[in-house]
Amino acid sequence: MSTPSTPTSVFRELWISARHTVVFAAMTILFTLLVTGIAQLFFNNQANGSLVTQNGRVVGSSMIGQSCPKEELQKDGSLKITLNTSFFQGRLSYTTDPATGTLLPCNGASSVASNYGPSNTLLVQNAKAAIKAYRDAGVTGDIPVDLVTSDFTGFDPDISEAAALVQVPMVAQARGLDPGRVRSLVESQVQGRILWVFGEPHVNVLQLNMALEQGGGR
Repeated sequence: MSTPSTPTSVFRELWISARHTVVFAAMTILFTLLVTGIAQLFFNNQANGSLVTQNGRVVGSSMIGQSCPKEELQKDGSLKITLNTSFFQGRLSYTTDPATGTLLPCNGASSVASNYGPSNTLLVQNAKAAIKAYRDAGVTGDIPVDLVTSDFTGFDPDISEAAALVQVPMVAQARGLDPGRVRSLVESQVQGRILWVFGEPHVNVLQLNMALEQGGGR
């Protein structure tokens, strides 16, 4: 037979609960401040959005792609792709305008993937449309797969070294530059594997195009 609770025991249990709540709340606040302090001290750039500045003005983030090809959604769901040949192009993007749901490539405020599986005919059609756009722009040779597909975020900031190099003749011709110098610019922007192990050598498209605009390749 259980003993009925007395006012004293109830008060004691409430006091214990209150102390636990205060302790755990304090631990949570202290842990948050500790992690924030470590991030600001050792990873300041990453903790503040990996912002990229030019002449003292923020122009973007190295974590969010901006140089997506222009894409128009056709009635059958396929894409019409147009390239700005004066700049290096990033990956395809299926991000949308949250207000209207219409296609708005490289919209960092609306991460959306295509969700096209390998058996989806639109995946193949859009890849072919991207290949055609690069061919029409004068790109020859094998076109790397990252230039004709999207990633799961919709605004991948990086492309492979091969994807950047294959665009060198296109950009050089559009800007009237020596292809050899543009190639050297690309190679100077190649970033290696993380901790020399993870990932593949890659190029940040925003930073590459900024270097191009600042006279790189001349």
